[in-house]
Amino acid sequence: MKKAKHDRLKKAGWKVGSTAEFLGLTEEEAALIEMKLALAHSLRKHRDAQNLTQEQLARGVGVSRLAIHNVERGKAVPSVSLALRLARFFNVSVERIFTLEEPQ
Repeated sequence: MKKAKHDRLKKAGWKVGSTAEFLGLTEEEAALIEMKLALAHSLRKHRDAQNLTQEQLARGVGVSRLAIHNVERGKAVPSVSLALRLARFFNVSVERIFTLEEPQ
């Protein structure tokens, strides 16, 4: 949020905080959510960089299109096995799959 908007809301009497504060999340819960979102975004970026459909990626790593869809939407976290297969498919480290670094 931009500082001007933040200041305007506070001046109007609104309480301004983070999503984690609003939901009462622990640091661990907030970190897990951030990791899931980073993974979802990263997977989509890697897939888009190679001009692949979800179906093509799913076939390439041996899962259903719905499994890829759910990971990209942050609805599911891949198993260790799937994370390894995704990394191998994109020829990157597992760590890179779980970060927001730009695809190579």
